Amino acid sequence: MQTLLQLQNGELKGATSLTLTEGLSHFPEEIFDLADTLERLDLSHNNISALPAHFGRLKKLKIFFCSENRFAILPEVLADCPLLDIAGFKSNQIAAVSAKSLNANLRWLILTNNRIADLPAAIGNCKRMQKLMLAGNQLSTLPRELSNCSNLELLRISANRLSELPQWLLRMPRLSWLAFSGNPFCTIPVVQPLDLIHWDDLDLKGHLGEGASGVIHKATWRNATAIQEVAIKIFKGAVTSDGSPDDEMDACIAADVHPGLVQLLGQIKGHPEGKKGLVMGLIPPSFYNLGQPPSLQTCTRDVFRETLSLTTRQIVKIAATIASVALQLHDRGIMHSDLYAHNTLIDNDANTLFGDFGAASFYDKNHSYIGPALERLEVRAFGCLLDDLLSLSNEPSNETLAKVGIIRDACMVDDVLLRPDFRYLNGELLKL
Repeated sequence: MQTLLQLQNGELKGATSLTLTEGLSHFPEEIFDLADTLERLDLSHNNISALPAHFGRLKKLKIFFCSENRFAILPEVLADCPLLDIAGFKSNQIAAVSAKSLNANLRWLILTNNRIADLPAAIGNCKRMQKLMLAGNQLSTLPRELSNCSNLELLRISANRLSELPQWLLRMPRLSWLAFSGNPFCTIPVVQPLDLIHWDDLDLKGHLGEGASGVIHKATWRNATAIQEVAIKIFKGAVTSDGSPDDEMDACIAADVHPGLVQLLGQIKGHPEGKKGLVMGLIPPSFYNLGQPPSLQTCTRDVFRETLSLTTRQIVKIAATIASVALQLHDRGIMHSDLYAHNTLIDNDANTLFGDFGAASFYDKNHSYIGPALERLEVRAFGCLLDDLLSLSNEPSNETLAKVGIIRDACMVDDVLLRPDFRYLNGELLKL
């Protein structure tokens, strides 16, 4: 992170990246001194409400983050930057998005947690769009022109006011990660609560990790018969870029027991701040993340450690476990919506655990069209995972890997309903 004083003193000349977080109320004009080189600009966590009319002077700007500011409209001058690839305006006060503000070059647009009630038809001109984050707004409809964005792979529309799930969405050829919980059209099944575990019976031992929806701690649980090491997830309670923590908790419970899922032991009661939480079995330290989340460059695809490689046996075992978990979820009308390697834990023997239900959405699996189509959207995400697994192979081409490649290709055909379902995929992988 740099400082405004450094910028004003000319110390940042030639910089390609600039981050300023100093409670700024206005866009610093000195930024234009970097117009010949600046590619990434982050002005998040300030108090800015407008951009200068000549913002387009930043001709090399590719990435612009301006989250947690005070914008009431999405600035039209964004369209004046010819190379703008990623724009993030999360958690502002944006109520209006004009057609002029939608830069047709955008590949990734983040408008999470604003006040947007409608989108212009011009969104369909963003033909490069791969990732569109709209959770936590006031959308009651989506423009049908969005279907023209044939490269769209990840869409977040959770926590809006949509009265129905547009069926044209389910025909988009590359859509793979769709989250839609927390809308009026969603039907939440009755989820039987887990056993209640009192907060006073839990002793926190350390921080294990943190996601958009909550914080995970290691803890000791003193129950009636024993003392057990566990993990607990405390939900933050706010709508995230994926959806609602309440929906996440319901989906975790409804997913039920599976050897490829983390064991749920109970729900927390009596938290001093009234927060909700889950108590889970502690994952052995031998497990590690299969992948890392997508980068700004890969956009929708995970990244992997250069040193990670897998045998054919490991690839098949991981794939079969995830297919089995996905089959169980869809049998229960749950779309995970974030089927990725970065939400997958493995050990050296390819034992596999799948998690993070932050984007999960319930759906009517018995609907004659929506049910099969939603499952097959997630099948494409599984195809992307198979593609990643194959890229990690450390063995020469062989018959088994070739068969996995055929399965991958079937998962990724453009015609959504021509893709196999998870029951078929599970069966085929178990044969390998």
